[in-house]
Parts: sequence; C-alpha cells; structure tokens
Amino acid sequence: MWRPGIAEILIVLVIVILLFGPGRIAKISKELGSSINAFKEGLSGEKKDDQEEKAKTDQDSDQKSEK
Repeated sequence: MWRPGIAEILIVLVIVILLFGPGRIAKISKELGSSINAFKEGLSGEKKDDQEEKAKTDQDSDQKSEK
C-alpha cells in the first residue's frame, strides 16, 4: 500500500496555502479546533461552566463540613 512521503506532503501543503492563503488557513484551523472542543463537550455531557459550578459547590460543602 502506498504511503505519502515528505515530498508529497509538502507539495500538498504548498497547494493548500496557494489555494486558501495563510490567513484563511488560520481561521479554518481555529474553527475546526472550536468544533472539536464542542464535540468533546457534547460527548461528555458537561460543559466547562457545569464543571466549574460543581467544583465550587464541592469547595463550599468542604468548607461547611470543616466548621
């Protein structure tokens, strides 16, 4: 089975940069990263806000139990 070498990968990258430009590639990669994070949050069923609230609630209950 054929595997791409370094030369082939570089050629593809040059073509992509010529087609989209460096600014648009950065925008696309940023959007892709945020999409992946949203997908991971959807799979776990919790959001960052929910995790922060849970941690805060746990800290509050720990402080109350120490008193």
